[in-house]
Amino acid sequence: MTVRHTRPDHLTEPRWVRGILLGVALVFLALFLLLPLATVFVEAFRKGWKLYLAAVTEPDAVSAITLTLWVAAISLVINMVFGVSAAWAIAKFEFRGKQLLITLIDLPFSVSPVVAGLVFVLLFGSQSWLWPTLQDHDLKIVYAVPGVVLATLFVTFPFIARELIPLMQAQGSEEEQAALTLGASGWQIFWRVTLPNIKWGLLYGAILCNARAMGEFGAVSVVSGHVRGLTNTLTLHVEILYGEYQFAASFAVASLLALLALLTLVIKSIVEWRSATPADALDPFETAAAPIAVSRPATA
Repeated sequence: MTVRHTRPDHLTEPRWVRGILLGVALVFLALFLLLPLATVFVEAFRKGWKLYLAAVTEPDAVSAITLTLWVAAISLVINMVFGVSAAWAIAKFEFRGKQLLITLIDLPFSVSPVVAGLVFVLLFGSQSWLWPTLQDHDLKIVYAVPGVVLATLFVTFPFIARELIPLMQAQGSEEEQAALTLGASGWQIFWRVTLPNIKWGLLYGAILCNARAMGEFGAVSVVSGHVRGLTNTLTLHVEILYGEYQFAASFAVASLLALLALLTLVIKSIVEWRSATPADALDPFETAAAPIAVSRPATA
């Protein structure tokens, strides 16, 4: 006998209501997402491939691309180390000041990126009390690459930690305690128990962190000084080209950022699909080769 599952009456809408809601959603996506994205590529190729290639291969553009990739890579590595450490401490241990640490992690979400950039200018600029020490050691932070990295780190460091904290809290610490009881060291527990359990959440947070690092504008604009070939990232280079009325070149460089965004979206979707797929369905041979099978009660 086949059992049909019907939705409750208060959750069932008429077909025309569902059609209107779907139509509104599609129109909104078309106007505010697809149309601007299509405009970027249309304007980028309006004057042909030669101008497009010239715009994205000129020395200043290449320098901006290189700097963006380096800043994103540095920020990603540091944020992964900090995010995993902070999430592990918050989710697995109880200590005084835990809520304060969570609040500090959320701070960049409530502070304007421009204000964040201004903070670094006040801390390391020529009017700060650190300026004489920096000059004595020939250290340049503001209006140099280190300032760009610091500003990017500030606006991106919550992403990985905030992605991992609820995941690790939901998983609990029973597996780590069991491994500790069996004589595993701290590093063994982390590499063989904790990290495999959080790998998809960590990858998801890393994708979001990398996307924000490559697209950051406000904080980087304040601390970079807009020095062509030295401190301009892709977003700043697009602004400069547009301000100089080089519209085709600015849209050509902007299309690179759009392509990075689309690539990030594809990778994000793959990670979401893999993390939602049961482990047995992904690799049955891996499960069969496991030396110990751990059975868990099924949830309703």
